[in-house]
Amino acid sequence: MIVVVVVGLIALLFWAWRRRTRRDSALRAPIGDVPGSATVIAEFPSLYVATTRHGQPLERLAISGLGFRSKADVRVTDVGVALDLTGQPTMLLDPARITAVAQSTVAIDRVVEPDGLVCLSWRTDDGTVVDSYLRPQDASARALADAIRGILSPSSTGPDA
Repeated sequence: MIVVVVVGLIALLFWAWRRRTRRDSALRAPIGDVPGSATVIAEFPSLYVATTRHGQPLERLAISGLGFRSKADVRVTDVGVALDLTGQPTMLLDPARITAVAQSTVAIDRVVEPDGLVCLSWRTDDGTVVDSYLRPQDASARALADAIRGILSPSSTGPDA
């Protein structure tokens, strides 16, 4: 009986994830390497937590390459923010695509000390605004958020810009 319940739960989880990936299949992250001529301003070994609907930190999106928690190297450059997630192609967010950067405490199943996460709001290829949550490992969330703010124009750094 227990085996049947476990198999049923696994099947239900698989079905739910497949449904979510179909729902989010139109959302695409900008894939691309940082140009060799770019200046690296700061690097942050981090934990990538999740990408969610904008303003909905508990609604995970299944964007290709961003569906699962992962170690990440975050590079802030003069041409944008590069996210290198383990086993995934580099995602490059140019400053025009970033709508806001803030600090947060909660995302999906991750709760940390106050303002221990960085919430990076950006536009997918189709213009949908999403939030990606990062947890710096060797620096404060404030240091990462400030580094990203440094490459943004003043009009794009507001809470809902």
